[in-house]
Amino acid sequence: MLKKRILSKVKRTINLASHLGINYSCPICGFKSKDLSPIGLDLPVLKEKQVIGAGRRIGGCYKCGSTDRDRLIYVYLRDKVNIFNNKSIKILHFAPERIIMNILMKSGLENYICGDLFTETYQYPDYVRNMNVLNIPFEDNYFDLILCNHLLEHVPADIDAMKEIYRVLKPNGEAMLQVPISKKFDKTIEDFSVTDPKERETLFGQFDHVRIYGQDYVDRLNSVGLKVERVNISKEYPKYGLNPEEDLFIGRK
Repeated sequence: MLKKRILSKVKRTINLASHLGINYSCPICGFKSKDLSPIGLDLPVLKEKQVIGAGRRIGGCYKCGSTDRDRLIYVYLRDKVNIFNNKSIKILHFAPERIIMNILMKSGLENYICGDLFTETYQYPDYVRNMNVLNIPFEDNYFDLILCNHLLEHVPADIDAMKEIYRVLKPNGEAMLQVPISKKFDKTIEDFSVTDPKERETLFGQFDHVRIYGQDYVDRLNSVGLKVERVNISKEYPKYGLNPEEDLFIGRK
């Protein structure tokens, strides 16, 4: 067993050395590389509908495993929200991304809450609460910041989820609301008669997705009262391996 661990460590060291370079610098782990690793699923629907934030692409860090989306979220929180300089900020993080969650848990934030709707097929850390985005167990105007990334495409009643997010968000608070979004289609594609996981994967790009958002996504968010700013910060950070096509959807109350 020890021999296997040593061999695995040696192989990893050699692999990382083979990717060393100056083209990219991961803002999360600091690894400097000449290239990024392939990530995502190579599904026809994601190519056909030109879905941003999904599909097969070059965007992974060889050292820490962060994706282009992880790095985008992290840099926005670090540099635009200044999250690490405000330990008392009240944050709700739905379906938390592992890398982002680990960073925030270790950062000394006093009011960082993780929530997810538990399913039998997953195991959750003790600090993640069983929570439904359709019924958030907090009072109105409670959170300064809500992170809800790549969740709404799983929720049939997405407008109701948006209403709940709006309800618990403080006035002047921010909600980061990333979804897979088609740059090709104006209208969101959804069909609630489709329940078979394989058919959902074929139509929506993942077995548990119920839609692919179109460019009307902002209209949906606006309809519940959120004032949405569409932000692209990729040009500010050319070395971080961000997806130049991925905008941030920041909803404010």
